[in-house]
Amino acid sequence: MDKPFFPMFVDLSKKNVLVIGAGIIAGRRIESLCGFTDNLTVVAPEISTKVKELSEKYGFTVNKRRYEKEDLTEADIVFAATNNREVNADIARDCEEEGILVNISTDRDKCDFYFPGLVRKGDIVVGVSASGKDHTEAKLVTEFIRKMLV
Repeated sequence: MDKPFFPMFVDLSKKNVLVIGAGIIAGRRIESLCGFTDNLTVVAPEISTKVKELSEKYGFTVNKRRYEKEDLTEADIVFAATNNREVNADIARDCEEEGILVNISTDRDKCDFYFPGLVRKGDIVVGVSASGKDHTEAKLVTEFIRKMLV
């Protein structure tokens, strides 16, 4: 990729958000997403304790099973965060075929968008990206901004 991704803020409150996976990375993403939408569905054969707790707190739907292409039927945007690169690649291909924006946690080249480092204080939301290249730098910048806004 020669150019960085364009930062864009999207109203997820009116979108059906699908997260495939329920491990550590998915848990972090789900926790962030719950602050932006009530229309969240999680699909995963195994559900981490954190994701179970988040589903109880926020009331999103959890389907404890493997991903199926039919899961995309109602999805407007998809976050694939499984620990299986082949499944993530299948999700990327299926989303491309269906014209659904997708973020693949294991392969930046298959992403339509990146999941940013997020800082939120009231109505102020800051997203930080290193264009999928340097997660450590993005994390440091995110923490710096978080300290500035406190």
